[in-house]
Amino acid sequence: MKQSLNLSQVRSFGNVEFLARQLVEGFITGLHKSPFHGFSVEFAEHRLYNTGETTRHIDWKVYGKTEKLFVKRYEEETNLRCHLLIDTSSSMYYPESNYGKMTFSVMAAACLAYLLQRQKDAVSLTTFADTIDLQTPVKSTPSHVHKLFTQLDQLMVQPKPLRKTSAADVIHQVAEKINKRSLVVLFSDMFDNTEKADSLFSALQHLRHNLHEVLLFHVTDKKTEEEFAFDERPYEFIDLETGEKVKLQPGQIRETYQQAVKQYFQELKLRCGQYKIDFIEADIAQGFDQILTAYLVKRTKMK
Repeated sequence: MKQSLNLSQVRSFGNVEFLARQLVEGFITGLHKSPFHGFSVEFAEHRLYNTGETTRHIDWKVYGKTEKLFVKRYEEETNLRCHLLIDTSSSMYYPESNYGKMTFSVMAAACLAYLLQRQKDAVSLTTFADTIDLQTPVKSTPSHVHKLFTQLDQLMVQPKPLRKTSAADVIHQVAEKINKRSLVVLFSDMFDNTEKADSLFSALQHLRHNLHEVLLFHVTDKKTEEEFAFDERPYEFIDLETGEKVKLQPGQIRETYQQAVKQYFQELKLRCGQYKIDFIEADIAQGFDQILTAYLVKRTKMK
């Protein structure tokens, strides 16, 4: 299966778990044929021996084959705790024709959940808009992950109208609740109150201050939300989170809009760089390889 899916077909098919499994298995097959073949998606239970530590856990069979010293790693050493956060505010259900940003985020999160389960890592799901809607425990059992897929399926139904984002408040809450060092993966268009951007940056910094690793997938429909590439005819634009309406032709504001969006996104990217947060531009027109590859790079660095 190709890594890019028609998002409308994803919604009509309605089985996130099956699609995620197909995407991840296809990705792994491609991984072994690509320049990324150095990644072990199984994350074998070994690490290189460090001079001076006890030799008690050296795997001598591996040494006999490779002439390299590897130490057996035990489950508590290798298991990762990952928190998947999905913004479910009204703007995430744009475009309305296929709920594109939400459908993309759900499938991307499902792929990561399946890959985490495959690696025997623990995962939780948090959904939020202005408050936390759902926050599951962090577990690695098949029944738990299956339940997450069911909850992800439910996110692609008709959204509640006029749900605003309050990502900053929610991220602060999540940072307070996570006790052990974890990987936090956030899917959001980050269309919070841009006038209060500092509070959002402070919340992201809170996660890093608590020693969590963070992957921020900035989910956008790049063609319309960044490039403002609408046909030159009259439109009525509706703010999905406030209901505010404005009638105009795209050319009247395109340049001003592009400058404002570019400035905000650049500031977001810059702050993430300062806080050592991995910022990934996730265009919903692209496939899911971008998500899985970014995760594997981060996962490998955390070993």
